[in-house]
Amino acid sequence: MRMLCAAIAFGVAAAAAAQGYPAKPVRIISPFPPGQATDIMARLVAENLARALGQPFLVENRAGAGGALGTEAAAKAAPDGYTLAMGTVGPLAISPALYSKLPYDPVRDFAPISNLGLTPQTLVVSTASDLRSLRDLVERARTKPVDYASSGNGSASHLAMEMLRSASGAQLNHVPFKGSSDAQIQVLAGRVEIMFDAIPGVAAQIKAGKLRALGIASPQRSPYFPDVPTIAEQGYPGFAAVGWIGIVAPARTPDAILDRLNAEVRRAIAQPEVKERLAALSFLPVGDSREQFAAYIREEVARWAKAVKESGATVD
Repeated sequence: MRMLCAAIAFGVAAAAAAQGYPAKPVRIISPFPPGQATDIMARLVAENLARALGQPFLVENRAGAGGALGTEAAAKAAPDGYTLAMGTVGPLAISPALYSKLPYDPVRDFAPISNLGLTPQTLVVSTASDLRSLRDLVERARTKPVDYASSGNGSASHLAMEMLRSASGAQLNHVPFKGSSDAQIQVLAGRVEIMFDAIPGVAAQIKAGKLRALGIASPQRSPYFPDVPTIAEQGYPGFAAVGWIGIVAPARTPDAILDRLNAEVRRAIAQPEVKERLAALSFLPVGDSREQFAAYIREEVARWAKAVKESGATVD
């Protein structure tokens, strides 16, 4: 009886707190540097939440360790709704398999609010290459190894190619670089033949006719490049390597606060001007429920853990 009364009292207190939420400024931790897509989306969300809820939403950049530093800070923050964080595929889905001692658990330590947008990995070659299709690549790589560039060991571009190697049986040699830009320079120069990268990283070069897209690693074709077939439709059903950026809170944040934030985020994502800004980043808007985002994170943790295991990648 005593425990029941305590639970009821806690629920009443949480509901009362949520009714007056927010009563002071809220910080949104972005675990990457200013100017990157995660930071841009954090400021877009902050602007809309501040307008809707009548309090400042302040973006705090806490970059480092591939996003793990800022993500850890969010996991350890008070679960009162006054610290939120941008949750992305790297820290929440890839890092748990890469690091043996990650200081947070992507499922246990966070309360998902909503997924904001998706951007799939895209397989590209220089337009000077004689590879015209995914089939061309696989046929060549089955007879002799083909080098591929990535933005670093354990990155999404590395692991997406390892997924393709596992699915196709192609012989693919990993050549890691320090970031997407460095890797792309090598592909454009023809020093390394192929790479995966998220659409925002290659869209300009594809439109300029300098890179050729051989496939999109998402279940459906991208509206930004509708003529480029998916990897799945080219003989690899279920193939997906998609980047995503959402917003999360520390675990045990009151449901009433999470529900209110979810409603406002989804309302913002549905606005035409927000969709336009996401399109400028080559992101597909999502704006899903808390439950949908939580299920998606669990699926992504399992998907990328499999890719990490097959690649043998580690950063410890």
